[in-house]
Amino acid sequence: MPHRDLDPQLIDHAQGPAASDVVDLLDLLWQQARDTVTTTSVSTPQLRLMYLVDRNDGIRMRALGKLLRTAPPSVSRLCDRLQAAGFLERLPCPDSRREVSLRLTAGGRDHLERIRSERAATLTLAIEAMAQADRLALATGLAALQSAIAAPGRLGL
Repeated sequence: MPHRDLDPQLIDHAQGPAASDVVDLLDLLWQQARDTVTTTSVSTPQLRLMYLVDRNDGIRMRALGKLLRTAPPSVSRLCDRLQAAGFLERLPCPDSRREVSLRLTAGGRDHLERIRSERAATLTLAIEAMAQADRLALATGLAALQSAIAAPGRLGL
């Protein structure tokens, strides 16, 4: 049954599986974009770390570990690999000699931008195939979802 024919009472129960299906498809697209762009093998956890450092320039390794919900040795190994690839740099924290802050290198930022561009191009093709009303509904729904996810204290982001 097309989504337009769904009973509004049933939509709440249908959203979880439908959203999960979309996330699975997006995950495949993301992996394809990553594989298309990169000549350096960057794992999904490494890419996630790069996104977080990009959004939190100068983040301390301890804070990054909390965001990733990962033990410090694992975060350190991820950083080691990204630093070896030339995507990440570690800097001493000015107020604590025991802590390290993280920043993407120009190469790391360029790498993320290429992946984002590839993903945007793929999504643009899919969205262009949608009816105008569906595009507007998608934009409204995505804005609401982004607000819900980014709300302070929500989902640990």
